[in-house]
Amino acid sequence: MKVRTNPFIEAKIGKLLLKNRIVRSATYEGASDKNGYPNQKYFSTYKTLAKNNVGMIITGFSFVSRIGRAMQPCQAGIDLKDKIKFYRQITDEVHKYNCPIIMQLAHSGRQTLKSETLSTPKSSTTKRSIYFREKPKLISQNEIELVIEQFKNSACFAEEAGFDGVQLHAGHGYLLHQFILPETNILGNEFGIDKSTGIGIKLLDVIFDHIKDNCGSSFPVLIKISGDHNLSNNFYPAKFDSLIKFLDEKQFDAIEISYGTMDYPLNIFRGDLDVKIIFKYNPIFKTENKFKRKIYKTLINKLIVPKFIGFSPMYNLHFAERAKKITSIPVISVGGFRSKQEIEFAISNKLTDFVSLARPFICEPDFVNKMLQAEDDYKSKCKNCNKCVFMCDSGRVTTCYSNTKNLQAL
Repeated sequence: MKVRTNPFIEAKIGKLLLKNRIVRSATYEGASDKNGYPNQKYFSTYKTLAKNNVGMIITGFSFVSRIGRAMQPCQAGIDLKDKIKFYRQITDEVHKYNCPIIMQLAHSGRQTLKSETLSTPKSSTTKRSIYFREKPKLISQNEIELVIEQFKNSACFAEEAGFDGVQLHAGHGYLLHQFILPETNILGNEFGIDKSTGIGIKLLDVIFDHIKDNCGSSFPVLIKISGDHNLSNNFYPAKFDSLIKFLDEKQFDAIEISYGTMDYPLNIFRGDLDVKIIFKYNPIFKTENKFKRKIYKTLINKLIVPKFIGFSPMYNLHFAERAKKITSIPVISVGGFRSKQEIEFAISNKLTDFVSLARPFICEPDFVNKMLQAEDDYKSKCKNCNKCVFMCDSGRVTTCYSNTKNLQAL
């Protein structure tokens, strides 16, 4: 007789006991100052999620160094020891509601702007991102060693601040992902592409070991990866399988599987595209000039729109299902979960161990409670309009724009 798994009962990730299998996926908060110090809205965002029965929280991407920060103006950072006391207030509050909280660590690599990092982006490639368009410098051996140290230090800062673990952002085209992919790794040293697997895993390997050595072997280290991307057609399934096997050998505490890179950002989250918001707030395409807008529209329509992938329910679930055949590590699927029935289907059929969500929690922080209270199904009110996504460039706190009050801010 097949045993079905209930997504609303306790489950473990590493040493952590979660009250259910619903995870808040990393979501940019827009709630820090220009130096990455979290503010009161950051605090209230996570308190609200915790008290509404989210099984586990993963914070928005937090930069490990100034040169690794993203172009969003209010990104949080965990690059300095003196930030610990600010985050400690947040973790203490979240823990009152029996909710583990994980800090996501990130380095943007070539996916950023010099105006934000105050230096030329560094990467494992000198090729420009089709979206960011800044030419990166090839990262040196000494700079790689510095990146390793920065990830280790940030993990230790997070542990001291009370976070229950860290998640390495090795997807969406950020630096760790750049090292993984042969399309964005031209290094000829040990951090280049491994000939036997076709991927670059040495940087991840060393960072993982440094964190475990310094934070303790039981300190949870999770990872976020992309199941596939749009830079070529040669990653899934063979290189995907190699990556999962490596993560299994290292015994990461959980693997969250998303999609894509920021070269084609809409394919990560899918749904609607609001060009008006892009022209108003996006630092790359922002302009009031009608002629420039016309050129940008042409570029978007010719280079980006043809590669758009439409929204569909549970659109990354097949990656999780394949990964589960390779590894016993807990697998988290993110992307396109919008109802109680979808979550129950994915978990009860053992296609994934956990489900994570981002936009539904922006729309309804009490989404888990509503599903728990529903006798049958409950569907998220999120319509994938993506206004919350495109407004990340505005310098404002991330919020839902489906109500009239917030729409006026556009």
